[in-house]
Amino acid sequence: MANGLFWLIAALIAYIYVGYPVLVFLLSFVSRRKTEAADCEPEVSLIITAYNEERAIREKLENTLALNYPPEKLQIIVASDGSTDRTDEIVESFPAELVRLLRVEGRVGKTEAQNQAVRQARGAIILFSDAATLYSKDVIRKLVRNYASRDVGAVSGRYEYVNPNGSAIGFCSALIWRYENWLKRSLSRIGTLTGCCGCIYSIRRELYRPLPRDVSEDFVQALSVIAQGYRVIFEPEALAFEPAMDKPGDEFNRRVRSFTRGIRGILYMRALLNPFVYPFVAFELISHKTLRWLTAPLCATLLCCNLFLLDSDFFRAVFACEVLFLATGIAGVVLVGTRGRSGRLLSLPTYFVVVLSALAVAITRVASAKRYTTWEPSR
Repeated sequence: MANGLFWLIAALIAYIYVGYPVLVFLLSFVSRRKTEAADCEPEVSLIITAYNEERAIREKLENTLALNYPPEKLQIIVASDGSTDRTDEIVESFPAELVRLLRVEGRVGKTEAQNQAVRQARGAIILFSDAATLYSKDVIRKLVRNYASRDVGAVSGRYEYVNPNGSAIGFCSALIWRYENWLKRSLSRIGTLTGCCGCIYSIRRELYRPLPRDVSEDFVQALSVIAQGYRVIFEPEALAFEPAMDKPGDEFNRRVRSFTRGIRGILYMRALLNPFVYPFVAFELISHKTLRWLTAPLCATLLCCNLFLLDSDFFRAVFACEVLFLATGIAGVVLVGTRGRSGRLLSLPTYFVVVLSALAVAITRVASAKRYTTWEPSR
């Protein structure tokens, strides 16, 4: 029984990380859905959500004001979620006719802060951003041109991590996001994305729906657009940049929050998991989200199965590789914590250990009804 279970789980993990992306890539050549694009200048409301971002908010606003888009058609709103530093003061130092500060009291969290900011938005298109994210100059034009297709309800841009300190965590984060961008491009060609990048995504104003505070807003808002009969697509030429995190602890905390809110989000929108009603969407959600979130218990079960198969040379060798990989990852976490960085050799195992640990904690917290509504800046 242990032998059969081992190979079943191994095949499932192989499907998650190899089979699914290969299948999506092949489908993108067989089934392509055309998206019309045309230059246009609709009124856009750009909402920046911030909490204690005094180190980043000035550069962010200067970057936003320098974007290649008519100022009279761009409304900039900074939703400050109960900031206690100089964030509000810095925002108010900019001309009020260019930048509007929306002070949200009570530390309500990013999702609720966005809910309140959208009520103040006048644009036909809403664009969401973070305070630490910088945009390429023509990002708005690249995003809004896709709304020439009436079936497009939301557009996600391309997010890139920069890793100026050369950290192991930063290296893998940048690598993972390149993979995610490649996958988004393929999924967009086939039909629709089932999630957006939270620091660079846009939506038609009339399709926005207020969401519960404890769900991942970029993920669930995209699913809401799909449920209303519209597509979510990827615009690779709309670029956003952000420094990657250096420390495993910061990445772990970010991942726990992201995974917890994501799992709650898919439970909130579970109707889209029905393959008879939403065949392609259910395929995406199950393959790219649900199964990936189960990687931690799957890997733990695989290791346990391997313990019952040590009478075979093959399985002893596999077990040794598993233990070596985990030990290397743990060593990488320790080295980063004590010396500030680790070599590229430890990058992948280190990142793997951080992500698996975060997944395990997230699953536990969802099961115990632990909720995340607020966030802290990590830089």
